[in-house]
Amino acid sequence: MKQILHSNFLRASRFGKSALLLVLLIAAICAFSRSDIWEAGTSVAVVKCYPNPATSFINFEFATEIDKTHTLYIYSFVGRKMYEQPVTGKKVVVTLNNYYRGIYVFQLRDKTGRIIETGKFQVEQ
Repeated sequence: MKQILHSNFLRASRFGKSALLLVLLIAAICAFSRSDIWEAGTSVAVVKCYPNPATSFINFEFATEIDKTHTLYIYSFVGRKMYEQPVTGKKVVVTLNNYYRGIYVFQLRDKTGRIIETGKFQVEQ
């Protein structure tokens, strides 16, 4: 897919078709994440969450000792922030008392707000 996109991009740029060039650029941005296009795709999981699906609690384990400036966020699927807590150890346990059944997204961010890792989990209640 990347080779096809690249060859079409080069073909459009040679013929000066700026509209086709723009369409191909937009397709590339929509089809791939930045890491898929420019990096080798070797990602190591920093956060492991279990059990998934969860009922009353969920564990977040960190593969390496996380800097105390990192923060764990949990968002509902509609974008409401449900949890925010600085990471102080190798494991964080979150109780799911106020969580409804559904899909939730977690993010681990550094002190600048850059996302280190993101994932999702399901709550069944």
